[in-house]
Amino acid sequence: MPIETQVRILVDILIALVLGGVIGFEREKRDKPAGFRTNILIAGASAIFIILGQYIVEEMKVYLSDQALGVDPTRIVHAVIFGVSFIGAGTILKSQNKETIHYLTTSATILMSAAAGMAVALRLYILALGVTLLTLLINTLVRKFYE
Repeated sequence: MPIETQVRILVDILIALVLGGVIGFEREKRDKPAGFRTNILIAGASAIFIILGQYIVEEMKVYLSDQALGVDPTRIVHAVIFGVSFIGAGTILKSQNKETIHYLTTSATILMSAAAGMAVALRLYILALGVTLLTLLINTLVRKFYE
């Protein structure tokens, strides 16, 4: 892969990291278990996994046909969603009295950080920015309606 392409990919990952950081900053301010660093890393990892999946498919096409390769562009997306959902599930806590569940919104926010990272990896920058802004809107403004 040419160095220019790798630099462009690094810029995309940086964009994903920044968007994840914006989402994570809001969680950090509210003292939630998955905050700034977690959301940054999830957005960046999601972006790089999508990009690596695309690269591997392109590289393997030289050696194998699409049919032999079993190309399914949604597989890597499924893998990212599954992995991030596992992390998100780890943030959910049940209260001592087992009647209240905590941090579901934080778990869902982690998934949205991953979605923003995946959108950046697919060069859907406006969508990634929109997802980030909508997540902030939901986590800040919607919350005020029932406080």
